[in-house]
Amino acid sequence: MELFNIITLLVVVSAVFSYANARFIKLPYSIGEMVITMVMSVVLIILGWTNAGITNPLKELITQIDFSTVLLEIMLSFLLFAGALHTNFDQLRVQRGPILAFATFGVLVSTLLIGTASFYLFGTMGMEVPYIICLLFGALISPTDPIAVLGILKKAGVPKKLETKIVGESLFNDGIGVVIFLTIYAIAQKGIENITMGEIGFLLLEEVVGGIVLGIVLGYIAYKLMKSIDDYSVEVLITLAIVMGGYLLAQYMHFSGPLAVVVAGLIVGHDKVRDSSMSANTELYIDKFWETSDALLNGILFVLIGLEILILPYNSTYLIAGVICIPIILLIRWFSLSIPIRLYKKKLDFIPNTGLIMTWGGLRGGISIALALSLMSDMNRDLILTVTYVVVIFSIVVQGLSIGKVVEKLVKVKEVPSDGH
Repeated sequence: MELFNIITLLVVVSAVFSYANARFIKLPYSIGEMVITMVMSVVLIILGWTNAGITNPLKELITQIDFSTVLLEIMLSFLLFAGALHTNFDQLRVQRGPILAFATFGVLVSTLLIGTASFYLFGTMGMEVPYIICLLFGALISPTDPIAVLGILKKAGVPKKLETKIVGESLFNDGIGVVIFLTIYAIAQKGIENITMGEIGFLLLEEVVGGIVLGIVLGYIAYKLMKSIDDYSVEVLITLAIVMGGYLLAQYMHFSGPLAVVVAGLIVGHDKVRDSSMSANTELYIDKFWETSDALLNGILFVLIGLEILILPYNSTYLIAGVICIPIILLIRWFSLSIPIRLYKKKLDFIPNTGLIMTWGGLRGGISIALALSLMSDMNRDLILTVTYVVVIFSIVVQGLSIGKVVEKLVKVKEVPSDGH
């Protein structure tokens, strides 16, 4: 019954704040809900200073919500599939070189540089944090969050070629980032002296390759099943089963669930697969079902992010460290993107100032917070969580609200029709 109460609270709060945003504030959907929730949380904190009885019951309720488990094991598979389902596969195929470079090389370089920079920053501020923990912070903050990115770019007026790069990168670097985080986490738990390079390499290969292969198999199964019938209700159920069952199977087989779901979504959403396996009626219902699911879960997620402020550990030094980390992380993201951009600039016709736009448009979100919350208490959890929260809030609110204006200012030429390049 307690679980039902929590879900009910989140849905009701999400609905009320969504209405308030749509009716009065008119910010982008996800940002609006989170901002309203944050303001409410801050007001409650201030009221709680005078009367703890006002906020303590709500704090206890929020504490019962395992944010990390809710997002990574329940919500993430649905949100990733919904995003991949509506991603242009042909554009993604054309841009596959830079997208894969951004999602692999870019994340690895960013993890190393952010980990190193934060190690020296924390040390300078009098906080002794082991280097391996700083690398964990680098791994959880490096991937851009597809959940945050997809919802905001739709209204930002980003040219389609560039939008494909940003969305494609965020869909894949999420899975890669989680794998890197889990690998470093295993090293931190066992100790670097108790794990070999072979074990690390095998873990990375198993998670990444296994996830991609499983995603292809799941997508093919969905295609064959949907092609054999014409019943929109059953076909919607098939996509739901592929997402839930596929994610569970990936966890059981120690494959990357996020990568498996993304690949399956890309296959099911491909125009040729749609044309040959779905009637117009089925396609409409599947699209509407996943769009509605995406909106509902996004609303709940961003309300959760706002509510987490109530139980966030407060320390002025941690908050200052978070603010200092913001420009450092942005600079490192720009640098980690610049190498792949240089490599592919001549081959592909890049939009002017691609690196700067991708840097500002690479939003961090709930996945970073969920990974930070999964840390053990002896891994400087409070520090990492606070810094992560500051970076995520800045990313979603400041970068998210201004990306449209940044694109308008930096893109000097109008996008012209092309062959997908």
